[in-house]
Amino acid sequence: MSRDRSPRRLRRRDRDAVVTARRNGLMAASLTALALMTSGCVVVHGEREVLPAATRAEAAKAVTAFTTAYNKADKAFDSSLDAPYVTGPFGDIDAARLKAGHTNSPSGNPDHVPLKLTDVRITIPKKAGWPRWFVADARGNKAGNARWLLVFTRGGLNEPWQVAYLTLVAPGSVPRFTTDKDGWAEAVPANSAQLAVAPGRLSADYVSYLQKGGKTFADGSYTSVERANRAQRARKPGLVTQFIDKPLTGGDYQPLALRTADGGALVFFTTHHYEKRTVAAGTTMPAQNKDVQALTQGEVKQSLTLEFMSNEVALDPAGSGAVSMLGRVPGLTSAQGE
Repeated sequence: MSRDRSPRRLRRRDRDAVVTARRNGLMAASLTALALMTSGCVVVHGEREVLPAATRAEAAKAVTAFTTAYNKADKAFDSSLDAPYVTGPFGDIDAARLKAGHTNSPSGNPDHVPLKLTDVRITIPKKAGWPRWFVADARGNKAGNARWLLVFTRGGLNEPWQVAYLTLVAPGSVPRFTTDKDGWAEAVPANSAQLAVAPGRLSADYVSYLQKGGKTFADGSYTSVERANRAQRARKPGLVTQFIDKPLTGGDYQPLALRTADGGALVFFTTHHYEKRTVAAGTTMPAQNKDVQALTQGEVKQSLTLEFMSNEVALDPAGSGAVSMLGRVPGLTSAQGE
């Protein structure tokens, strides 16, 4: 018995096969969507959708997870215990602190006091793309009565929440944020032209200010006072100190900004610093504390170069005006003797 293999018959069969495949594909997609809805899961394209960075429950859980890991690492002086929960400038500072502590006290931290965060206020922005991030403002049981500002970030759905910035500010200095009817905040782009300084420029502008001064930043402890202190330390009898400052804005060090109720922004940003101390011939370098010694490579003969990472938080006004530095936490990450 012969079969009709004419082009017309074959094309008809091909069309029938395509229709069947499409029908089956649509049925499978419908069943998948139904299963996701009934299980409470919703799949979205995080790189395109404007969504809250986290649920409030998820953010609260992240704060607890970080605090638990931070305390374990501090007690043991073991950076591996909180490494999955830290990144960026704070991650560098924390790792160096724990390294120095372990070198000086291999059996653990004899002065360990668990960190406790209370009165935690969480601000979550809506945004598209990664990283997602949110801010936790809390009262800590260390550093006096300062408020602790922690910025949690993550670069994908399968990644953990990590603290990239940890700064300390005076009580009452945290501004009110712009929020929508559901309480979600607004993230400000790094290239925003609506502010006195675009958030992406703050690191470079702050470095320039420390080196040359200017009117970009308002006077205060981290600006005019810092420059005055540097001038005093630059030259002492038998000791010269040089300061090298560099901006840092890429990857885990990128600036993050929240819109404030007055139209400005609260901006978290990073800077990188070196401090080279050189003694005159025939003189001895002043003794360094045990933590500096623990992070120093090489033999200190005539000079010692200290490397610092610093995370800052500033109020960047809308339109024009001076930027106000609210907090700055630098940390020694390494040292080199020569």
